[in-house]
Amino acid sequence: MIQEELNRIFQRLGLNMIDGGMVSISSVKVTPDLLEVRVYLSFFQVADAQVALKKVQERSKEIKRELGNSVRQQLRRIPEIKYFRDETLDQVFRMEELFKELGLNDKKDSADK
Repeated sequence: MIQEELNRIFQRLGLNMIDGGMVSISSVKVTPDLLEVRVYLSFFQVADAQVALKKVQERSKEIKRELGNSVRQQLRRIPEIKYFRDETLDQVFRMEELFKELGLNDKKDSADK
């Protein structure tokens, strides 16, 4: 529920597009005591992901207020929201590059034999 609402809030506030790139919420983890929400953001074609993450963090109070307005009937207390960069996409691209390099090296080794 929180992830869906945060996605809507990001769209409304224009946070899904920063610096010509796309920002998406890849996952949301809630602590067992429901006092903290960890939001993992994925950045696609954003020039500087750290700067984009900082822009989201600067609007944290506004995002929390919007979340509170939309889920106050379901939650007693609105949790603190912390933002983290999800580097899974970066790791996938790095692995693909490594596989490509290995594939090219394998082809070169086969051609030499």
